[in-house]
Order: sequence, then C-alpha cells, then structure tokens
Amino acid sequence: MKIMNVVGARPEFIQTAPVTKAIRKRHTEILVHTGQHYDDNMSAVFFSDLGIPEPELNLGVGGGSHAAMTGQMLMRLEAAMLETKPDWVLVFGDTNSTIAAALAAAKIYVPVAHIEAGLRSYDRRMPEEINRVMTDHLSTLLLPPTKVAVENLRKEGITEGVRLVGDVRVDVVLDTVPRARLAQAALFEQTRLRGGEPFALATIHRASNTDDRERLTDIVQAFNTLDLPVVLPVHPRLRKMMGEFGLSFSGNVRAIDPVGFVDMVALLDACAIVITDSGGLQKEAYMLRRPGVTVRDTTEWVETVESGWNRLTEPTAFKAAVAEALRPPPAEHPEFYGAPGVGERIVDALEEMLPKA
Repeated sequence: MKIMNVVGARPEFIQTAPVTKAIRKRHTEILVHTGQHYDDNMSAVFFSDLGIPEPELNLGVGGGSHAAMTGQMLMRLEAAMLETKPDWVLVFGDTNSTIAAALAAAKIYVPVAHIEAGLRSYDRRMPEEINRVMTDHLSTLLLPPTKVAVENLRKEGITEGVRLVGDVRVDVVLDTVPRARLAQAALFEQTRLRGGEPFALATIHRASNTDDRERLTDIVQAFNTLDLPVVLPVHPRLRKMMGEFGLSFSGNVRAIDPVGFVDMVALLDACAIVITDSGGLQKEAYMLRRPGVTVRDTTEWVETVESGWNRLTEPTAFKAAVAEALRPPPAEHPEFYGAPGVGERIVDALEEMLPKA
C-alpha cells in the first residue's frame, strides 16, 4: 500500500512522527512537505528533534493569503498525486495544507484519511474551523482522537468510516519527556530562571489575538505584570505585529526564539501553568497535568475545560483566570486521549478501510 502523507505546519510535524514510523514498517510512504511553515525554527528543527525522515517532496509553498497559499498547494499536490498514484492521502488537523490535500485528492478520486477528525470549536471566524469541517466531509476514513469528536461527526451525519483511535500526541509526548528533561538546565540558564522557580509557559500566535491592536496590547500588558515570570517562545507573527503596534515586553517576560518540540516539552514539564491560544499546547498541557489558560472564547478541546484543567479567557480577564488556574488542580484527570500505540492503530485502520478497486 502506498500512502501520501501531507504535512506543512508545526502541529503536523509533531503528529506525523509516530504515524510515519508505523507506516514505514509495513507500507510505502510518500512524505510531502507543502512548505506552509518554512522557517528552520518552525520546520527543520521538528524533523531533527522527532526523527522524521526527509520529505520525498517539498512543494515550497509558503506565505501569502489563505486563498493564494491554498490555491498553490492545490495545483502542486494534484500534480504530485497524479504522478505517484497513492492508495491513500493522509492529512492532519486543520491547516491550509490539510484542506488543500483533501480537496486535491477528492477531486481525482483518491481516498482521504483525516487524523484529528471531528474537532469543532463552532467558531466559523477561525480559518481552521472551516478547514476541519470541509476536510471531514471530504474524507473516506475519519480518525477522531476523542469520544467528543466522534459525537461531533455524528451530529453532522458522518457515521461511516469513523474509527476512534486516540490522539497521536500521546505517543509523541510520552516518548519525548525523558529526553526533554535532559534539556531543562540549559533552558533555565537561557531564560534566567532558577531551577524549580515557578513560571508560566506562554505562546500566542493566532491572528485573532496578534492582529487586533487592542487585544494584543491587553495580552502584552498582562504578561508584563503577571505575578510570576513568563517564558514566551515568540512566533514570527507575534514578533511582526508587536513591532507594527510599537509594543514591547518587560523584564518579566523571557522572550526567546521559537523552540523545537523537545525544548517545548522540557519547558512544559517544568512550568507551573500554560497560557496559550494554541490547540495543540492546550492538549499537551493536559497530558502532562499542567493547568491551562486559553486566550480564546472557544476551543476544540472542550473536555480540557469541562474537566477543570483549562480555562477560556478574554485578555481583559487574563490575570484573574491565571490566579484561578494556579489553585490546586482537580482531583480527577480522565484519560481523554487514549492509550499509546495510536500510530499503529491508524495504520491498522488504513489497511482495513482501503476501498476495493
């Protein structure tokens, strides 16, 4: 069986590591990098950190509007699919790379398998929500990570081809923690933290936060005056918009360049709290039992909020949400995301669901 695995952005690089490993044990993989994230700190470092093979194809599509990026990917992915003739096209999550690959495959009758199917924030202002909904309705095989995601698909009339496999980040996070702890001392030195000193790990990158002057000003001021140090790997979009708006961090914020997955897990494992607008980091925080504050009014990971481990907040209520999250965590910590071995279960499902010629 020949499987085209399409990745392009940081979340996909993280998730593909155990899937690629499982595919290559049993089948032929064509790993395609669209180029959506092309900076070394947002791309190459994840391949080296996670032992992902070099892509067979790199399409070099990066930058531009959503329409321009998706259109370029559509054309180049269609050509790649027609040339290589895969049995499956495998996509992850909700990026422009995901919807472009799903559309290209569906229009030439190549079956699509969607990892992280069924996630919903029910906020159509988010481009990611549009991408994930459309991809689910184009897919032959849907691989939701949670029971909530299965139910979301059922509400939309999607019940065929659904396989609850768990979340691939379970495999990646658990495998990375031992290596990550070896990196902590160097990170403490880089961020001027004493070993064992409580700190908040923060990431902000969504356009709804970075591109709104008032919201971003409130976020930066909250970080600057928080009662504990903030370690913040600075996303290129955040850096750009802070410059345009004339904003700067105080000494309370230890701003560093984007980090690879091993270093991010090292910081996550050591922190007292996570403050983010990233979907993946919300989930990773839950997996490592770190309380979270999410700077959004919706989340696709509703179970983290319902269980009391994560809080949604607007920037103006930021500090109160952090203070609440720093109280003793809930006694219960349900295993929402399944057992290890998700990559192998995904390949099992691909074998079982391959449409007959």
